[in-house]
Amino acid sequence: MFLAMNRFKIARGREEEFVDHWRRRESYLQEVPGFVRFHLLQGAETEEYTLFASHTEWTDEAAFTAWTQSEAFMKAHANAGKSARELYLGPPQLELFESVL
Repeated sequence: MFLAMNRFKIARGREEEFVDHWRRRESYLQEVPGFVRFHLLQGAETEEYTLFASHTEWTDEAAFTAWTQSEAFMKAHANAGKSARELYLGPPQLELFESVL
């Protein structure tokens, strides 16, 4: 199993708008071999932001890498963030994990 997470700092008061943006977004993940599941997670809050993480699970790192080079990835990211840029406090932070147990 391989996990890819993007962490987002979202301006306080804009959380529902951010979640709605993800709810309406077409990811095309179901088309991709090796994709297992997706979650959007809401985390801790500070005075400035609320932490969110997009979490995708893959059968292995090769499946994730293939997705990042696929037409589905290009379609999913063609307009990603453009309509919601003002929600973000800085760029997302990518974190990758391989299951060891």
